[in-house]
Amino acid sequence: MCGIVGYVGNRSAQDVVIEGLRRMEYRGYDSAGIALVHADALAVDKRAGKLANLEKAIDETPLPSATTGIGHTRWATHGAPNDRNAHPHLGEQRRVGVVHNGIIENFAELRAGLEAEGHDLLSETDTEVTAHLLEREVLAGADLTTAMQNVCRVLEGAFTLVAVDAADPERVVAARRNSPLVVGLGEGENFLGSDVAAFIEFTRDALELDQDQVVTITREGVSVSGFDGTPAEGRPYHVDWDLSAAEKDGHDWFMRKEIFEQPRAVADSLLGRRGRNGLLQLDEMRLSDQELRDIDKIIIIAAGTSFYAGMVAKYAIEHWCRIPVEVELSSEFRYRDPILDYSTLVVAISQSGETADTLQAIRHARTQRSKVLAICNTNGSTIPRESDAVIYTHAGPEIGVASTKGYTTQLVACYLLALYLAQVKGTRYGDEIAQIMAQLEQIPAAITEVLERADEVYALAEEYRTSSSFIFLGRHAGFPVALEGALKLKELAYLHAEGFAAGELKHGPIALIDDGLPVFCIVPPQGRDQLHDKMLSGIQEVRARGARTLCLAEEGDARIEPYADHVVRLPRVPVLLQPLVSVIPLQLFSCELATRLGHDVDQPRNLAKSVTVE
Repeated sequence: MCGIVGYVGNRSAQDVVIEGLRRMEYRGYDSAGIALVHADALAVDKRAGKLANLEKAIDETPLPSATTGIGHTRWATHGAPNDRNAHPHLGEQRRVGVVHNGIIENFAELRAGLEAEGHDLLSETDTEVTAHLLEREVLAGADLTTAMQNVCRVLEGAFTLVAVDAADPERVVAARRNSPLVVGLGEGENFLGSDVAAFIEFTRDALELDQDQVVTITREGVSVSGFDGTPAEGRPYHVDWDLSAAEKDGHDWFMRKEIFEQPRAVADSLLGRRGRNGLLQLDEMRLSDQELRDIDKIIIIAAGTSFYAGMVAKYAIEHWCRIPVEVELSSEFRYRDPILDYSTLVVAISQSGETADTLQAIRHARTQRSKVLAICNTNGSTIPRESDAVIYTHAGPEIGVASTKGYTTQLVACYLLALYLAQVKGTRYGDEIAQIMAQLEQIPAAITEVLERADEVYALAEEYRTSSSFIFLGRHAGFPVALEGALKLKELAYLHAEGFAAGELKHGPIALIDDGLPVFCIVPPQGRDQLHDKMLSGIQEVRARGARTLCLAEEGDARIEPYADHVVRLPRVPVLLQPLVSVIPLQLFSCELATRLGHDVDQPRNLAKSVTVE
């Protein structure tokens, strides 16, 4: 999700790049940097923290004038967010500079090869490897375009790379594989950016690239080729959004944009999780296999939406690993005198890594000799630093206060943890784990299918915009989804909404059912125990009392139709993975209903993105 800008033209490259980064700082705010090509050398400055830190440094120590440059705002993946790991990264002789978005899965092997050749790499990032590889190519006589083609053929993962060569000041070269990059087309100048916000002040004519393509921009024009050097063409289009909409990729809210980013976010969260030997590998697993085998109880601590992700994790871990799991609210954890020892693994889930309740909870756990594993989206934040192991979700920055892609990528991290424990403890065979991983890797396409039906959900929001109360029902892994759906509606639309386990209806909640009350029903996939039949019974009970049933059910489920006033179809996925697709319509509904009610979706009243006080 990093922000990238590239420029060649007649303007001040520094001004163009800094202004482009300012418009894209929402894409990354861990650090910022710039590289300008001047007098056969690269002038570079980069600083940890907000873009303002870089601007202050440049004001104090001006960079030379230049008309070619690249810039970057970082959302850290490999390496802590500090000056050393900030982009751009340079080759060993400082001839080639590179900025990068994405994850290079085989960087460890490539780095080892470079170090064996005597290269001295200065950062912890995967990006610096590409700078050294590109520079090695140009020193051997290749131009920067050919060098990029050659290097991209050995890279694995998802990436956007943008590079400059101090000895070739009239061009910027970029490459794209499963990571965003657009070209801005000007007169006597051309631009590159993570999205059109980078250059919309200067041009609204853009060029969209396909996967596995290299693009070269000069003052005179743009050329595109495949990684194999075959000439190609981009697809031109005209941007008719204003700047505000451009930052949101044409959407009205950051939250809606982030809902639609979930296929990419989920795919990114799965990148690099399998080694060449086929075994799962996690980000910073500093716990040994023996320490994990000694674990006989897991306690998951979290708050809000993260708590519901933890509830789903309980189903997955207990099913795949046969380890008992408790799920606790962070704010309550310390105050009930929990039973902890060295054989307890505490899993802390926090999008920001700074949630005060969760931080205090893990500190208490560590005093009781328990091991702590963090699931977090923010590299270098406090909770990962104070944990024994970390799984980063790689969702990128989430601007909307109500979590969407943060939640789905937390779910992915929870599944990965469950499978990793199953691998270490031997509770699942390797082929079983590989099968589940293959199912997870199909989820981005499944989420895309759901998003393509967004208009159906928006029509429901219009139909029920005057409703003052909503009920959400689920069973098994669908129960936490019901709770999350109710929370989203409360957060955004300021309406009464409750989530229940469907089997609990007769134990009290059915008294809430009134004529015309909308009830969202998360219907389990068919064929899993008796879950489906039991859910149908609950739906019939509320419908018989006048409720309007809005059912989320998988494709091909004809049995639901007589009992549903509306059916939103979901792709067929295993029951444990269904939360990744069933939550999407609930996010869309809450966002759309809040919009139609005239509320600020990105910044709901009384709420903050990160709760840093107890």
